[in-house]
This record gives sequence, structure tokens and C-alpha cells, in this order.
Amino acid sequence: MKLTEFAPAKVNLHLLVTGRRPDGYHLLDSLVVFPPVGDDVSMTIADRASLTIAGPFAGSLTADPDNLILRAARRFGDARQCTAPYAFHLIKSLPVASGIGGGSADAAAALRLLARIWACDVPDGLALGLGADVPACLASTPARMGGIGEVLEPAPDLPPYGMVLVNPGVAVSTPAIFKARHGAFSPPALLPRGWNSAAAMARDLARFGNDLEAPAIGLQPVIGDALAAIRDQPDCLLSRMSGSGATCFGLFPTAVHAKRAAAGLRREGWWVWGG
Repeated sequence: MKLTEFAPAKVNLHLLVTGRRPDGYHLLDSLVVFPPVGDDVSMTIADRASLTIAGPFAGSLTADPDNLILRAARRFGDARQCTAPYAFHLIKSLPVASGIGGGSADAAAALRLLARIWACDVPDGLALGLGADVPACLASTPARMGGIGEVLEPAPDLPPYGMVLVNPGVAVSTPAIFKARHGAFSPPALLPRGWNSAAAMARDLARFGNDLEAPAIGLQPVIGDALAAIRDQPDCLLSRMSGSGATCFGLFPTAVHAKRAAAGLRREGWWVWGG
């Protein structure tokens, strides 16, 4: 029996660094959403644990034991005291190390597959042990994310909107971005209970930013080029970097506007999606 889970991208509509724990982990405040673009993870029962990878970004990954999907399976097995081996197959459609949670989304999809097989919930704490974005990706629903990623609260009511994603063909290191960040910590964003239009949402989000955007541009100036290209598209309401980069997004009034903008953003070496 083969089971498949979609692993949608995670986009940070804002990302504020609000503090730092004694162990060095940074505290964050973010509104995350999950547009319908991502990877696919499938699983079958097998004689031994394995992982195969295909797709446009397969060449950026290796199927070694440290891959997050296999780590997720081992930790799930340890927590549930089950040893049945599984063969996983990943179709990698999202850029790697791109600030939209690709690896975390893949690990979360593997956990959902295992939970389906065993008809149980994912054990408490297991997702966070794999990475700060994995708890949010496990749910894959809009959320207000706090702490180091483990504090999840309902998102404000979101209106219909269009989104463009652009990765300018570079990968960035999250530790390097945090190391390059300087200045004071930010207070959490004050958001309303919801928005009645994409324009209203964009106006409110424009008051907050991504505290990692400036250091990321300092390390990879092409991120600034991508942001400017998105901002120059007709009807763009907001242009911002997601996560620690390098993927950037634009908000648009509708999916039709976003798809039209995506067509105008295609460049050699850039990954672009609109919907």
C-alpha cells in the first residue's frame, strides 16, 4: 500500500525576532501561511528503511540517514516503539535552503504518513525536536507562530488573496543570517482579528517586517533584486522576504493578478510560482 502526503511551502508574512533564550535559540513572532505549492512525500512498507528523491531540485539533496524524512521516521518509531521499515519517495519541487520550510515540510509530511499508518497522533515534542518550523508545517494551516516555533495560535481571519513566490537561485544559511543580524529585538506584532480584503491585510502587514531581510540582502544582494522585481509588478500590495530567505513573496488582490505577475517575473535561474 502506497500513501502520499503533500508538503506545502511555509511562508512568513512577517517575521520578528523578539528575543533570545539562554541556550542561543532566537524567539520569533510570525504569521505563517501555506500556499498550494510544495513537495510530495510517499511511503510504502518495505524490507528496509530507504529514501529516493526525484523532482526539479532533487540534485540539491542526498538520501543519507541524516535526511529529515528518515530522521522523522526513526524518531517516530522510537517514540511509538515500532520498528516496521518504510521506503519513502520525495518529489522535490521547492528550492532547498530557501526560507519556505521545504525540509521541515517534508519531515512533517513523513510524520503525517506514519500517523496515518498507525492511526495515532504524532507524539508530543517530536516535531519540535526535528526543527523549529516542523510543528507549524505538521499542521500546515495558517497560524501565529511564537517561541522558537513551538507556540502556535490561530491566525487572524484571512481574506482571499493572491501570492507570488520568487527564489533568485541562491541558497542562504540560516545561522549565517542570524549571525549577521544586529540591533535591538522587536516587539510582537499587533494584528487585528481578521481582514476583509487583501489590501487591508497588506496595509497592516506593511507596518511590520522581516527582521532577517536586511542581513540576508547584505549576504546575497540578489534578494533585493527579487524584492524590487516583485514590487514593480502591477497590483502588487506587498513585497517581502520569507523566513531567512532567499525566497521572496508578493501579495496581490487575487490569484489571477498573482499568476499574471508570476509570468512577468521569470528570469534565467529564478524559481517562480504564482497562485
